[in-house]
Amino acid sequence: MKIHLGTDHAGFELKEKIKEFLAGLGHEIIDHGAFELDANDDYPDFVREATKAVADDPERSRGVVIGGSGQGEAMVANRFNGVRAAVFYGGSEEIIKLSREHNDANVLSLGARFVSGQTALDMVKLWLDTDFSGEERHKRRVAKIDKEG
Repeated sequence: MKIHLGTDHAGFELKEKIKEFLAGLGHEIIDHGAFELDANDDYPDFVREATKAVADDPERSRGVVIGGSGQGEAMVANRFNGVRAAVFYGGSEEIIKLSREHNDANVLSLGARFVSGQTALDMVKLWLDTDFSGEERHKRRVAKIDKEG
């Protein structure tokens, strides 16, 4: 699977760990930046490119975007039709499962100031390994989310 990554300075170190981890699992990684630690960069510049790529290839790709809280990154991601970004910054792993099973989330937005290290890697793997349930009620709701206008 293609995994598109995007972050600013707040998630730079975590993105590098996630990139290595996902490559080790055999995924094709497309890094949309940041490519260096720059305290003055802006997350929309990188997140926009990563999530646009997911919107353009929804059948074969997903995205992981990272910021300080993950909130702003999800807001940018969810501006693209067909992108359904879920935020995780700690707490129950049930959030991760439900984002996939019920909402078919195709972008995971992580808050690097709240979740890091092995926990972040474990949650990314769980998110990638969890399938959309395909239940009719969830399919109906996802279609309503993706409806333009």
